[in-house]
Amino acid sequence: MIMNDRSDVLAWNDLAAALIADFPKLPPAERNMAWQIFLNPHATEIHPDWNDAARTTVGILRMAVGRHPRDPDLLHLVGTLAVGNQTFAKLWATQHVHEKTHGPKRFYNSLIGEISLTYETFQIPASDDHQVLVVYTAQPHSPDQDLLDRLTAATAGTVDIPTLVSTPP
Repeated sequence: MIMNDRSDVLAWNDLAAALIADFPKLPPAERNMAWQIFLNPHATEIHPDWNDAARTTVGILRMAVGRHPRDPDLLHLVGTLAVGNQTFAKLWATQHVHEKTHGPKRFYNSLIGEISLTYETFQIPASDDHQVLVVYTAQPHSPDQDLLDRLTAATAGTVDIPTLVSTPP
């Protein structure tokens, strides 16, 4: 998927929508990873490492505010998150700054259960709002790759995959 400094999800593929959030069906304001982490009522289910995701997300927004201190959309997002989620407000007060680069990421998906992936971000040159391409991959020939392949097949509509797990672990 492609994201900007505000963590707005600008573009995605079907697999990202199946794994993270059904972006095409979301209102534009909710097509934002910070909104998804702090205001989506299912965030702690989708992100098994929610505490780490929350801290990282706040750090990414702090980095964005440093780059664009007068961006009204960014300031509105920060205000919305601070009012809507006490944890966000507490984390914001720590002034943690983070650049999204690479690392492990776990997701929970109702079709496949929990999956562990690795992400890499790639800077998109000459983008006014500091856009990045975020790519999630699984270790080749691993159980996580098998799960990702199953989700890919389901997303492509080639296989009807029954729900493997009904509730997060």
